[in-house]
Amino acid sequence: MISIQKLSINFTGDFLFQDVSFVVGDHDRIGLVGKNGAGKSTLLKILHRELQPESGQITITNGHRTGYLPQEIHGCYESTIWNETMSAFVEQKQLEKKITQITQDLSDRTDYESESYVNMAQQLSDLTDRFHQIGGATMEGDAEKVLLGLGFQNKDFHRLMKEFSNGWQMRVSLAKILLQKPEIILLDEPTNHLDIESIQWLENYLANYDGALILVSHDRAFLDHVTNRTIEITFGNIQDYKCSYSQYVQQRLERIEAQQNAYENQQKEIAQIEKFIERFRYKATKAKQVQSRIKLLDKMDKIEVENIDNSSISFRFPPAPHSGRVTVNTEGLSLGYGDFNVLQNIDFHLERGERVAFVGKNGEGKSTMVKAIVGELPPQKGRIELGHQVVIGYYAQNQALLLNPDKTVFETIDEIAVGDMRPKIRTILGRFLFSTEDTEKKVRVLSGGEKSRLALAKLLLSPFNLLILDEPTNHLDMQSKDVLKNALLQYEGSMILVSHDRDFLQGLTEKTIEFKDHKIKTYIGDVYDFLDKKKIDSFQELQANSTTNASVATKSNNKDLWEKKKEAEATDRKRNNKIKKIEAEIEQLNQEKEEIEKKLALPEKYANEIASGELYRAYENIQHQIESKEEEWLEVNIF
Repeated sequence: MISIQKLSINFTGDFLFQDVSFVVGDHDRIGLVGKNGAGKSTLLKILHRELQPESGQITITNGHRTGYLPQEIHGCYESTIWNETMSAFVEQKQLEKKITQITQDLSDRTDYESESYVNMAQQLSDLTDRFHQIGGATMEGDAEKVLLGLGFQNKDFHRLMKEFSNGWQMRVSLAKILLQKPEIILLDEPTNHLDIESIQWLENYLANYDGALILVSHDRAFLDHVTNRTIEITFGNIQDYKCSYSQYVQQRLERIEAQQNAYENQQKEIAQIEKFIERFRYKATKAKQVQSRIKLLDKMDKIEVENIDNSSISFRFPPAPHSGRVTVNTEGLSLGYGDFNVLQNIDFHLERGERVAFVGKNGEGKSTMVKAIVGELPPQKGRIELGHQVVIGYYAQNQALLLNPDKTVFETIDEIAVGDMRPKIRTILGRFLFSTEDTEKKVRVLSGGEKSRLALAKLLLSPFNLLILDEPTNHLDMQSKDVLKNALLQYEGSMILVSHDRDFLQGLTEKTIEFKDHKIKTYIGDVYDFLDKKKIDSFQELQANSTTNASVATKSNNKDLWEKKKEAEATDRKRNNKIKKIEAEIEQLNQEKEEIEKKLALPEKYANEIASGELYRAYENIQHQIESKEEEWLEVNIF
């Protein structure tokens, strides 16, 4: 469990957040949300002890470890994928070494009756038990399962880490965290470097993880599948919602609406009281009532409406110039790097105004195809042609990283703006939430989201009729993604979109192109149509590969059937009544748990109880009771 009390941190004199307090339970799955720059990544670093807050206290249960995945990693490893992954098993490897040594020592001894021999044998037994308890016997199998789930192939295991991009190296870091099984997992944008299949695998893994999870993500679908609690950082404060992201959005709107209604009613009440006071202030016969109302105003708890950060980027793509009917056409196209072949004999056709999504596992050729279309990669075989008067607007997967870190925000746009666009630079930057002060910042100090916004702003400097976006949503917050999606819906030109964000892709394209095994396959519809079709294909394949043995049912006596039916109905009634009773008990325990959490969040008020450990013991006791009741509920439902 983590207890955060009155946490504050500031940069350059401004508080990022101030006096923040909340409690994380042992099995909480928290989605940390807020706009870019709100402090989400900073909070994760503080929890992992990478940063020290200005003030406040963080208490983590003794023995609980944190596993932290940052947004970006830097480094080139000389080890292989397999060796780097296996380095996660530090304790297991140490135990294995000790067990081997003690086993050898015992085999060399003959004093079987001596006390030292018995002690050594007992030590071996204890170490062996611990080794099996923490999965020492299944290290290789567990590592293989996780690596395959995150998109690696067996043939990749013994390749050097430095042969892979930062995105793939990030997957190895994630694999090590999952294999170490820390009590608290902290993940900062883990889906940025994963494809759709790997994201779905990670969803299932985290949903069944036995520990606490704090997750920063701008992927709505991922948050909804993984989290059961949402903490929003806004204007230096937090708002805590006991629900997943989509439910949080709805509850937040309802909460603000209720606050607004209560505020308006209170203002009417205050106005009436003030009117009474003003009217009868100088009448002796009303002096008592006037004083009573003055005291009432002084004691009244003024209702405040929660601030909502409504600032968001605002833009539309330039009108698409007219082009020929055919936008892109390839015949027998083969692409690769040196002797390494990525795509073979690809026939791809894109017409004017057509919108397609490129999907598939990382490394299957999506970005390679894009680079060939924009002219950055020559074909190995075949041909690729752009249509008449086709002008490309291109956002590369690493576009934000290609920005010159030593230039200011203004200089980044100024160096490529020409003609009528030059006087509009500050207006364009303002639409992407860069204030006058921000425009003088160096690119190197910008957050990941700010760099992505700046890279998008560069696209507005000239018109185009073929828009190619390779992972444009990485690092963008929810509101910015919504604005980008709306701008894409209004864009009239042709579009190729590479993305793993299912919520973002939904409704944007009418075709989905899957890249797999050096080939492409076309599906009609958007990403969810594609995923549904994939499920159907997988099911049909399973059905085709399985054999069923038909059995002939025998008739039963009607009386026996009736008796069995009544008996089953009685059993169901008893089970349903028991389920309702257990659910009521769980609800009561959760209420008691929330009361304790509220006390833990107010250390100045409950200092004695916290210092004595009474509240922590009560919290853990209720947590155990809830887990016990949930186990009981599960047994009743299954059996």
